[in-house]
Amino acid sequence: MLTVDFSRFPIAPGDRVLDLGCGGGRHAFEVYRRGGRVIALDRNAEEIREVKRWFTAMAEAGEAPAGASATAMEGDALALPFPDDSFDKVIISEVMEHIPDDKGVLAEMVRVLKPGGSLAVTVPRWLPEKICWALSDAYHEVEGGHIRIYRGDELVGKLREAGLRPYGQHHAHALHAPYWWIKCAVGVDNDKALPVRAYHQLLVWDIVGKPVVSTLTRAAESALNPLIGKSFVAYATKPRNDQTLGDQTLDDRLGDRRVDG
Repeated sequence: MLTVDFSRFPIAPGDRVLDLGCGGGRHAFEVYRRGGRVIALDRNAEEIREVKRWFTAMAEAGEAPAGASATAMEGDALALPFPDDSFDKVIISEVMEHIPDDKGVLAEMVRVLKPGGSLAVTVPRWLPEKICWALSDAYHEVEGGHIRIYRGDELVGKLREAGLRPYGQHHAHALHAPYWWIKCAVGVDNDKALPVRAYHQLLVWDIVGKPVVSTLTRAAESALNPLIGKSFVAYATKPRNDQTLGDQTLDDRLGDRRVDG
């Protein structure tokens, strides 16, 4: 289940890509399949062990093209163990809502991203997330849980403040929003409730491609994403050094004109 749209965030063979806060590794696996040289980083040692296992299985099954590479490692998002300008692409999916110092994380991502490189960031969307918080304290008041709800324009503004240039945005996973509303209503840990089990089965059929169901669900999700998409996704680039200099020069000239006029 991918949140990042790789048609908007293309991976070229040999691209060096960081999946920051990789979790179970879904985006890292896709980068590996596309021929990238991916590093999946997370602070959770158990998840990193599982991601390593799947990377090995993919390699043995021939699912990654020649030249692709994959590494899974533990690390701290606020102190990335990489030199400046290390990566062509950085992905951070459903992570920033957990971290108090989100500006610090953005600064680290910008530091390790090469000039001209691209960033994809996803967070829970404001309205579906607000409903979840209203229905259940247990949904977010847990250790390591969500500590903030982003508005889309707020997140894009933070990308700009970090020195990035946003170039696109969209919403994803509309069918997952009602699922979480149901879970919050009946109890987030109550997976045995009939509405939860029934809706979960629908999502499984959609993900694994149950022919008739998936055709209908994917059409419905595409129509509903602008309204209730569970995730907000934004894309941005890091300006090249010459672009930054050119912008500063232009800004100075415009500033001079405003003062003179």
